[in-house]
Amino acid sequence: MDNSAVLAKLEEGLATFDVELPGGCSKALLAYQELLLKWNERVNLTAITDPLEVVDKHLLDSLAVLPEVPPMGRVLDVGAGAGLPGIPWALARPGLQVTLVDAVQKKVAFMKAAIANLGLAPRVRAVHQRAEGAGDGLGTFEVVVSRAFTDLERWLPLATQYLSPAGVVIAMVGLQPSEEVVARSAQASGLRAVSARRLQLPLSRDGRGVLVFQRAEFSAGSMGISGKPA
Repeated sequence: MDNSAVLAKLEEGLATFDVELPGGCSKALLAYQELLLKWNERVNLTAITDPLEVVDKHLLDSLAVLPEVPPMGRVLDVGAGAGLPGIPWALARPGLQVTLVDAVQKKVAFMKAAIANLGLAPRVRAVHQRAEGAGDGLGTFEVVVSRAFTDLERWLPLATQYLSPAGVVIAMVGLQPSEEVVARSAQASGLRAVSARRLQLPLSRDGRGVLVFQRAEFSAGSMGISGKPA
């Protein structure tokens, strides 16, 4: 497929989310996409092989969350797979230091290749490890994120163990959990939901949800599932 057509769809999608990228970032994202699809021919990284679908369901899915991501700080991407959302975030936000963790060696090998290819070292690193919580040596982070890694009730207790005192946990979900599940899961982990947003991917029209949590003692107020103050 013509790269100019893919680039146009990427930029069109970014405009729908009102997300602006630094100069040269769009081309770097397409270089990442090309590397992903090239590796995917011999290593199973993603079931999505159409370039436009990769733009929609991988790149835009990741970049749509940028309004919830601080411009600087340390990010832990748990179950990063092929580097999503961590690598697109790192390309879009030069102030982020990103640690990508996955338990599958072939995925970590790809992420290391992408980091080198895109010139993201040393502020981005890929670690072959199963995230098991405090004591596993990963440290603490201002942002801890998962992209459909596990259900909310399992994700929050794990994520909290890596969270710096004033940091945020971000859950990227497909089906939005109920307010009751969000509140119960957060409370069990000493967290509070500070924002929740629904979005729709521009090409597939698939629905997504973005939930943000902070330690209860640091959050000034909670937000309802609609994204409006509760």
